Amino acid sequence: MDWQVPLSDIDLDDAEIAAMEKVLRSRWLSMGPVTQQFEAAFAAMCGARYAFAVSNGTTALHLAYAALGLGPGDEVIVPALTFVATANAIRYTGATPVFADITSLDDLTISPADIAGKITPRTRAIAVMHYGGYLCDMDENSTLARQHGLAVVEDACHAPGATYGDRGAGTLGDAGCFSFFANKNIATGEGGMVTTNRDDLAERIRLLRSHGMTTLTWDRHRGHAASYDVVATGFNYRLDEIHSALGLAQLGKLLANNRRRSDLVDRLRAELTELAGLTVPFGVPAPGSEPAYHIFPVILDPALDRAAFIAHLRSHGIQSSIHYPPIHRFSAFRDEQIHARLPVTEEVGRREVTLPLFPTMTEQQVAAVVTSVRSGLAGSRA
Repeated sequence: MDWQVPLSDIDLDDAEIAAMEKVLRSRWLSMGPVTQQFEAAFAAMCGARYAFAVSNGTTALHLAYAALGLGPGDEVIVPALTFVATANAIRYTGATPVFADITSLDDLTISPADIAGKITPRTRAIAVMHYGGYLCDMDENSTLARQHGLAVVEDACHAPGATYGDRGAGTLGDAGCFSFFANKNIATGEGGMVTTNRDDLAERIRLLRSHGMTTLTWDRHRGHAASYDVVATGFNYRLDEIHSALGLAQLGKLLANNRRRSDLVDRLRAELTELAGLTVPFGVPAPGSEPAYHIFPVILDPALDRAAFIAHLRSHGIQSSIHYPPIHRFSAFRDEQIHARLPVTEEVGRREVTLPLFPTMTEQQVAAVVTSVRSGLAGSRA
């Protein structure tokens, strides 16, 4: 469909084209010097000691969980209001995801109070997700983790460039995981990053990312090694030079585009907050934090027909989405459904709609979204 206003769009220009062309002319396509530059620049952006470029956000999560040594019999507390990869990657290790509720209809991030009630002797880690680019209450989450000897994994796929005090998203726990999927704040089509400040996790991630090998193809190409040993059962989760070149170009635009997203959110919030029929979450971001403003969620009143509202937007050329169908309600998670009591998550799962937000969004597109939302609310009473 030819959308008047798509849900998301990418800021791509000659910088990305030139970066990709330079890689192609170099004739080195697999993981190498450009990937190393991307890792160094990304680590500097978020203040991490280590950053490892990987094939996508899901593999970033899997590497983080695997590096922590999770396995069968272990439990990881995780929100159900997130993309399914956050929980799937836990299952890859043989561990079990235990779903916690979100905080409120205004704060759609994981609830520290509900986390506390889900901790058992089998709990090994807490996986937090910075929903929409808005940071979780990391003071409370970190306190809980310290009290119980738990690791903290940040699903920061929505939050590159977000900050919590003087620290960047991805440096607030033991490991941070990012996605560079085509709709993300940094978009390379596929790709991801794992960050950590822990030496032991860094070494484990380095090995597991590339088959457990002690040296890489690029090392051998430069004559730094003639052979290699395999010291762990690893994976092929590497990122190639073309995606890394895209990532470097996108990273150079990140902070300016995040500021543009912030301005757009302010405009949309001012136009929509007072409308009868919906509420706009995250009216007050976590104290001392600066969000990344990845998506713009709204919560419809219970009396509204969400399907009719979405259909109305579609008829006016406005694309929308739902973030997210709660994971514990999926067929593949039937066993977890038995134990999950997540009333706030389920309420949001029934009522949330995501409206368009992207850095190249024009004033005319903002106006079109506002106009369609106003008329859609009037015609969507259940």
